[in-house]
Amino acid sequence: MRAWVNQSIAKIHADYQRSADTHLIKLDLSDFEDGQLDCVDIYLKDESTHPTGSLKHRLARSLFLYALCNGKIHENTPVIEASSGSTAVSEAYFARMIGVPFIAVMPAKTAKRKIELIEHYGGQCHFVESATEMHRAAVALARKLNGYFMDQFANAERATDWRGSNNIAESIFQQMARERFPVPRHIVMSAGTGGTSATIGRYIRYKGLDTLLTVVDPENSVFFDAYQQGDRRLTSEHNSRIEGIGRPLVEESFQPGVIDNMLKVPDLASVATMHWLYDRTGRKAGPSTGTNLWGALQLARKMVELGEEGSVVTLMCDSGERYPDTYYNPEWVAENIGV
Repeated sequence: MRAWVNQSIAKIHADYQRSADTHLIKLDLSDFEDGQLDCVDIYLKDESTHPTGSLKHRLARSLFLYALCNGKIHENTPVIEASSGSTAVSEAYFARMIGVPFIAVMPAKTAKRKIELIEHYGGQCHFVESATEMHRAAVALARKLNGYFMDQFANAERATDWRGSNNIAESIFQQMARERFPVPRHIVMSAGTGGTSATIGRYIRYKGLDTLLTVVDPENSVFFDAYQQGDRRLTSEHNSRIEGIGRPLVEESFQPGVIDNMLKVPDLASVATMHWLYDRTGRKAGPSTGTNLWGALQLARKMVELGEEGSVVTLMCDSGERYPDTYYNPEWVAENIGV
């Protein structure tokens, strides 16, 4: 049994060794708003270039290593995850790598392309009606199959080493080292599990940096209200319309204590900013990137108003190629988001 675990961990490490870091892209805003943002540089860390196409590749790798090292996954153990898509895509990739079955529990309205990718990596999809049903269904399925529920929403913040080991925060600061403003004034991140914002916030404090962490939250998500009110018990009857981020309840991995500020982002603004990025740069990103970038632009404008200069860094979480039938379909946007 130990030999299989050792081999599985070695395979994951080898895959990581073969992977390059993701690019940090400086946006050209020289003609934006008549050059008013000349004193602020905005960067996108393009996480869509991971082997499985999203930021969740980092999380999935950490979750598998965490589970293997804690004796939760053995040879042929079925792995079950509650995910709206990107995490499940990445976990299916690692499950196939080490040879265990994988089942994703997800809303039936998940983007078709994500479902296809999960199946491409050998995973199966178990559909529920809404995001509020995923956790309960995943727990029941793991119990029925004698499998392991990966539970990204509980384990994301504890599976990643926030002190370093080339986590996303360390990568950002290393890549910023030769820029005009090497220590960002702001880092902006949206919350799905809350794990990435926890990693970034902890790393900033651990290194004693002057960077502020702002978490942006879409409509129909309780993270913003829970942060403002200091109440983790808040819930919502609605689902986020920005796929991959926003939750109807406060997940365990969400750590408000390491967040400096939160912004509520209108869903229409998220989608509009996603399209603005594509029109301006030719880079087709997913809707959560629109949420992130809208927040980054608001902070940049605020810096200009205050006479500040510096840099703002945010993330391109996944590629827009996953959303041709939804967020890049004008009819779908008009029907589901509004115009």
